[in-house]
Amino acid sequence: MALNIRKDAIVYQIYPRSFKDSNGDGVGDIRGIIESLDHIASLGANHIWLSPVYESPNDDNGYDISNYKAIQPQFGSMEDFDELIFEAKKRGIGIVMDLVINHTSDEHEWFKRALAGEEKYRNYYIIQKGKNGKIPNNWGNFFAECPWSKFGNSDNEYYLHLFSKKQPDLNWHNPDVFDEVKGIMRFWLDRGVVGFRCDVINIIYKNTLADGKKQLVLTGREHYLSTDGCHNILQRLRSEVLEPYGAFAVGETVFVDLLQAKALCDSDRGELDMIFYFEHMEVDQVFVKWFKTQLKPKKLMQTLTKWQNALQWNACYFENHDQPRFISRFKDLGSYRAEASRMIAGLLMTLRGTPFIFEGQEIGMVNGDFNNLSEIEDIESHNIYAMAKRLKIPKGMRWKMIKRTSRDNARTPMQWSAAKNAGFSSGKPWLKVNANYGEVNVAAESEKPNGILAFWKKMIKMRKENEILANGCFKVLFEGNRIYAFERELNGKRLISVSNMTGKRAKLPKSLQCYDKLVVSNYEKGGRGDMNPFEFRLYYAENK
Repeated sequence: MALNIRKDAIVYQIYPRSFKDSNGDGVGDIRGIIESLDHIASLGANHIWLSPVYESPNDDNGYDISNYKAIQPQFGSMEDFDELIFEAKKRGIGIVMDLVINHTSDEHEWFKRALAGEEKYRNYYIIQKGKNGKIPNNWGNFFAECPWSKFGNSDNEYYLHLFSKKQPDLNWHNPDVFDEVKGIMRFWLDRGVVGFRCDVINIIYKNTLADGKKQLVLTGREHYLSTDGCHNILQRLRSEVLEPYGAFAVGETVFVDLLQAKALCDSDRGELDMIFYFEHMEVDQVFVKWFKTQLKPKKLMQTLTKWQNALQWNACYFENHDQPRFISRFKDLGSYRAEASRMIAGLLMTLRGTPFIFEGQEIGMVNGDFNNLSEIEDIESHNIYAMAKRLKIPKGMRWKMIKRTSRDNARTPMQWSAAKNAGFSSGKPWLKVNANYGEVNVAAESEKPNGILAFWKKMIKMRKENEILANGCFKVLFEGNRIYAFERELNGKRLISVSNMTGKRAKLPKSLQCYDKLVVSNYEKGGRGDMNPFEFRLYYAENK
């Protein structure tokens, strides 16, 4: 089964709350996105992935959906959404929706009707009696909460929520749930969307509710990670919905190994076109993401190579709405923000797979400059802080954990200009704007012919127009403590991608000194001899 997305596709992710506010209420909206389409088109992206714009009480910023077929009023109207589809299409851009089908909001009509005693809708959710006066099992929760909450006024009935208590998990053993989701997908495909990013898609089907083997985090996950039932659902959604529309699906997957990943996205499986895996996002953590260590470039290189070699087609990314800004992970970033940003652009656009860019990455945005927990909105961050407090982790260490790992690091408002609130909103932004916006913004970058934005545009253009980068094979050439090099080859022609992943000069290995046909460097006077801090080079070579 072929990919349902072109191999020259470039996807730009928008976190709507933080992208562009058109009406001054401090929250980004759909009209703000429409106003900014020319920026995305000029960048060269031909798809936009929207984080959820559905109606929601916003316990988890839209990932708690109360109506899958309505637009969140803060974001605008369905007419605004239809105009977005129309205006994006005029610019050659397709809209990708976020599909959240592991759970709904507890304010969804289905859950309300379940609470009202309608048996049909009770069966839409996972509702269980307690055991021996306790909760139904010993499972963990992604947000560091108890995964079971009392169901309505019952003394001994609980509903499962692997995330917030306001996000009850759906019961995928019920065929009615499958039919509802098919209807939701068709509703948006009929409006003109071209695909879906499927949230935590490999945990939707729970095999059993038995106790799990005790683990440091997420006890019980062996009962719901990448189950046969999940594969069956994905295959049916592919054949019954996605294929008839020619739509594609990329799945966010948690705790997947290589074999599990291949089972989800190899073409002969007929499930997903590609997946987001997280191993390269976890090379600077100890056990769980909230305990960070220094990023070791060689470990990152090895992980990138591992996944490039393992999968038929990759979803390539370094940032999204759930991750800290990537360049902020480099311990020796120092004054090299621009160089590191350009290096990441070169690296991302030369890996094999579909590149995903997160808003602000194209201007080198960094982690938020939060001073204390009161400036953080993210529910996960608050829950983790509370858990760390219960574990008697010292206050200073607790804050250091959150400051470095909070999802809000990537959610600070988009920095459009040096005007008030970075040009994001005329009102008070929903989340603190990074104080560096006077220097780091789209308007300033647009004036720099050799700046970060210009280099992203150059590399995106190259990625879209070059057959070797779109279709070529991948082969690693060098993995060192500083330098990463690989080739992309097609019909005897090769492009050699070389990146210095540190803020120090690095000697070019002898094995790479034979390449002299420089295509591009992120330094004006780069490309020869030792590599500059965070330098990227691309060479052309033909097979001997």
